[in-house]
Amino acid sequence: MLSSLVSYSRLVYTIPDQFPSVRRSTLVLKPMGVAVGELEGRMDFENDIALRVYEVINFAAATLTYYSYTVYRGDEKLYWYDPQPHPDDSTLASTHPHHKHVPSDIEHNRIPAPGLTLDQPNLPFLIQEIEETLLRFTKQPPAASPPVTAG
Repeated sequence: MLSSLVSYSRLVYTIPDQFPSVRRSTLVLKPMGVAVGELEGRMDFENDIALRVYEVINFAAATLTYYSYTVYRGDEKLYWYDPQPHPDDSTLASTHPHHKHVPSDIEHNRIPAPGLTLDQPNLPFLIQEIEETLLRFTKQPPAASPPVTAG
């Protein structure tokens, strides 16, 4: 999926169709050269929740070279993810370089982020996390068809 601008565009621009919890998306994926793209924008959810997204994608290597994901409720920054290395923090070694900044001292309070990767799209994971932790949104199974009766 990260191997071409076209394939990643399909994911990015169909997010509201795939995830009904996303009320609005301003994500824009733009080329920055032959093999590099930049994704920037935000996704809005109910309850004044927003996810701001910034990614730099190397399509030739099929990897994210940088990302920043920040979740807000209104103007309040709830948490964010970034891949800035913290080699002196052994608690983050299990998911290096991925980590999540969380309250109370959000700038310095970091926890491992096992759901993130540099070689797959992170957006589905981030949306699902928002649904499960901030929206309590659960996908309902499709409604069963009514039984067919002989008549």
